[in-house]
Amino acid sequence: MLLLTARELVAKLELPSVEAVQPWLKRLLDWQLVQSSGRTQATRYFVDPGLLRSLEFPGTTTLTRIEAHRLLALIVEDVGRYPRSKIGDIHQRIGLEIPRSRIRRGIEQLVKEGRLHPEGVRSGTRYRLP
Repeated sequence: MLLLTARELVAKLELPSVEAVQPWLKRLLDWQLVQSSGRTQATRYFVDPGLLRSLEFPGTTTLTRIEAHRLLALIVEDVGRYPRSKIGDIHQRIGLEIPRSRIRRGIEQLVKEGRLHPEGVRSGTRYRLP
């Protein structure tokens, strides 16, 4: 899923200012062709992946900019389905477009919160649900 701020969209469309794109974005939001996340200048706009699937859009979506809470949920779901997984296996299944360091930080956070349990040390560490 590609997320763009209004400023990034203006740059890609080579428009003179953010004000030039605002009426279009408002209409697209009203028609529910585009969705948004965030507020004020941090608002990011994206096309709903479900809409693209229903239209049989041939393009692909990406998890590159996945939100942190969604990534954590994916990690927990993956480890639930595949107990005793190594970080490399989790990374492979979730998506290689997400940096490994981001997967690692997510796993570390889940371990700290007690939502994942590590077994082993260093490169041999495997993760399972508690």
